[in-house]
Amino acid sequence: MGYVVLHLDKSPRNEAAMTDHIERKVIAPNVDPKRTHLNKELIPFPEGVTNRTEAIKYRIENAGLSRKVGKNQVQVIRVILSGSTEDMLRIQAEGKLDEWCRDSMDWLKKEYGEKNIVAATLHLDEDAPHIHASVVPIVQGERRKKKSNKEQEAPKKQYKKKKADRPRLCADDVMTKDKLIHYQDSYAQAMAKYGLERGIRGSEARHITTSEFYRNQKVESNNLQENIGLLLAIEDAKRLSIEELRLREIEAERLKSQKEAELKEHIKYLEDEKQDVYEKVRDMYDRKDEAREKFLNLHEHTQQKEQEATAIETRLEELKRDYEPYKAQEDLSLFFEVFPNLKERLRITQLCKGIGLTIDGTKKLFNGEYLSVTGKLYSSEYSQSFEVKNAKLQLFKDRDNPDKLKLSLNGKNILDWFRQKYQELRQSVRIIQRSEKDKGIRR
Repeated sequence: MGYVVLHLDKSPRNEAAMTDHIERKVIAPNVDPKRTHLNKELIPFPEGVTNRTEAIKYRIENAGLSRKVGKNQVQVIRVILSGSTEDMLRIQAEGKLDEWCRDSMDWLKKEYGEKNIVAATLHLDEDAPHIHASVVPIVQGERRKKKSNKEQEAPKKQYKKKKADRPRLCADDVMTKDKLIHYQDSYAQAMAKYGLERGIRGSEARHITTSEFYRNQKVESNNLQENIGLLLAIEDAKRLSIEELRLREIEAERLKSQKEAELKEHIKYLEDEKQDVYEKVRDMYDRKDEAREKFLNLHEHTQQKEQEATAIETRLEELKRDYEPYKAQEDLSLFFEVFPNLKERLRITQLCKGIGLTIDGTKKLFNGEYLSVTGKLYSSEYSQSFEVKNAKLQLFKDRDNPDKLKLSLNGKNILDWFRQKYQELRQSVRIIQRSEKDKGIRR
């Protein structure tokens, strides 16, 4: 069962950049332009309103506010609704994405008021389907009073009270600590039918902002450009090696053709000689024994030449077969030399596979994330599985050798952890055996 994703974010004053991102006027690096046409607007704009920014302004101007909106006052709360990537792709594959959208929109309207939901867009051009919703925090009722330990003194002057049900623009009332916890609980209940559950309460997992994401993307892009340059250099080296091999093959074919031509010419010569011999035999019947011996010698010589030609062809094929694996090993060695960390990553990947981790879990470890594991981990060294509960797996660089990676479990090298568990297992077995032995001695 996967997790629901619900993220609320108070917006700064200017929403133009976020509107351009949501409405795909600016294409971010993590967006597939070929799938942008699949995105859907889930809420129609009022007449005369053409985009999300105008919709926010329209709601505020028509909410009946009695006070002027402050310069630094939060005018909109950005809400992202989704789920674990694998689960969202599953929901989409099962044809339940439209139903998921309706349930998510119903939940938004129930929690924040239908009029306050001014825009909602379904994005299908990124890794997982998700909804960007915009909530204008129009609330009603008196402002929340700050708690104070001082005794309340009777006011010297009574002022006329404002209407309790007047509309106000107040993001703080919408995003209190208790309400944020409630939103996570209630949205998880609405999404339970899709196999999604609430995230771990009090989890240290942190949602990164869009600006942080793009900043990371830029760094990764620069690294990718460097890697592309290295790969191109490798491709050039491979191309030159292939070209060299092709030239050798051409030279081998030329030598083969030359030998075949020479062999044909020699065979023709021998045939001519043989014909001459036949004529001489006919002319010199009385010397047939001598002619017969000469013919046999010539025939043996022909067979020898044919065998030599066959041996040359066989040797050429052997050289070609021997060269191919040598070339593949040479390319692999070159690849490891260009990417020195690849061999270490392969070692860690095999270790993760051996203890029972999935490919997705291994990817998360390489991305710097940690895995929470409950179940059994297998040690190939001891041919034994060991139980773990809520264990934290993470990758670190070895302090003594930064080029080496270390897989840790709860901050301890997993190989040391396996060794400790194995020693504990052996100790418990000894205790059991000793107890059974003592029981057997008693009369």
